[in-house]
Amino acid sequence: MDLDAQIASLQQSAPSDGVTANAITTIAPTLKAIAGQLKHEQYYVLQTLEQGWMMTTLSNRHQPNTQKNIVYAYPTLQDAAASQATIKDPQVMALPVPVVHILFQLLAMQPIDSLIFFESPGQVGQGVEIRRQDMQALIQAQLQQAQQGSAVPPNMA
Repeated sequence: MDLDAQIASLQQSAPSDGVTANAITTIAPTLKAIAGQLKHEQYYVLQTLEQGWMMTTLSNRHQPNTQKNIVYAYPTLQDAAASQATIKDPQVMALPVPVVHILFQLLAMQPIDSLIFFESPGQVGQGVEIRRQDMQALIQAQLQQAQQGSAVPPNMA
C-alpha cells in the first residue's frame, strides 16, 4: 500500500468525531515526509496476543538511570521472528503494519520514546531512530501553520 493509500486508510478508520480525520489530513504531509525517508512501506511489529506492541526499555551505559522505551519495526517477518522477544515468548507474534500507521501510533503511545526501524533485511544491528519528541515538534509546527493559514485576517470586514 503506497503512502497516500495509507493516509486514506488512517482517515477512514478515524473516529467520526469531526476532529481526528481533519487532524490526519493536516499532518499527512509530515507523516508522508518521514515515511518517505524510510525504505519500506510496511514493517513488522512485535505484538502480544492482545495486539499490544512489544516495548523494550534501554538504559544508557554511562548513565544507568537514563532509560528510554522503544518499539522495533522489522523489514521482514524473518527478522522479526529471529528477535529475542519472539524467541523467549511464544505469546508474541509479528504482524505487518503500514509505516504511516506506525508513525501515527507513535504520537499516541505515551510510554514510547522512539521507534527503531531496521531497514536492511538480516541486519538488525543498525536502525533508524524516530524520536516521539522530534515527531511531536514537527506535527505541532504543522498544526500551528495550518491554524495560522486558516485564520481570518483582523482587517477583513
